[in-house]
Amino acid sequence: MPDMDENQNLVQWVYGARNNQELEERYNSWAKSYDEDLDKDFGWLGPALALEACKQHVSTEARILDAGAGTGLVGKFLSEAGYRDLTAIDMSPGMLEEARAKGVYRELHRMVLGEKLDFPDDAFDAVVSIGVLTLGHAPARSLDEMVRVTKPGGYVIFTLRPDLYESAGFRETREGLESADRWELAFMGEPVQALPKGEPEVLHQLWVFRTTTTVEG
Repeated sequence: MPDMDENQNLVQWVYGARNNQELEERYNSWAKSYDEDLDKDFGWLGPALALEACKQHVSTEARILDAGAGTGLVGKFLSEAGYRDLTAIDMSPGMLEEARAKGVYRELHRMVLGEKLDFPDDAFDAVVSIGVLTLGHAPARSLDEMVRVTKPGGYVIFTLRPDLYESAGFRETREGLESADRWELAFMGEPVQALPKGEPEVLHQLWVFRTTTTVEG
C-alpha cells in the first residue's frame, strides 16, 4: 500500500507529486492494486468514455496510441470491442508491467507526455489519452505531440479537467493548433463525474479533434 497522509485518497496522493520523478515513483508503488482501487473506491468511468468516442469516430482497423496508458484499462476496453492494433506509452514502468500482463497491446514503450515522443510523424490513426491531462500530470504541450504523431484525418481523443482548461494553458494550445490548421473540433462532451465514488466534485470532459494537416519541416 502506498505511504500517504491519512487525509488523502490515492488520486489526491498522485496529484500531489512535486515532479515527474515523484509521479513515476508513486504510480510504480500503486500499480499492483490500481485497477481494483479505481473500480472499488472511485468508480472510474474514463475507459467507457474512451470506448464510446472510438466507436463513434475510429475504425476497429485503426492503429491507436494509448497515451498515458497506465495499467491498460482503456486498452482492455478497446480490445474487447474489437480494436487490435494498440500501442501503449506511459512514464511508469510499474504501470506498463501491469498493462503488458493484460495482453492487449502490440507494443509498449516508456515515454513521458510533455516531451517529444519517439514516433515518426503520422504514425497513428488515432491517439487516446484518458485521465492524463489532469492536475500535476501531462501538460498542455502534450497535445502538440499527439497531433504530430496522428495522420491527417485521424483523431485525438482525450479527457480534460475543465478547471484546468483556462488555468493550465489548454485553451491557448487548442486555439494555436486550430489557427495552424492542425486540427478541428469533432465532439465536445458535457463535464461528467468520472470518479463518482471517490471524487464526485472533480469533473472530466471528453474532447475529440480531427487532425487536418501534417507539420512541414
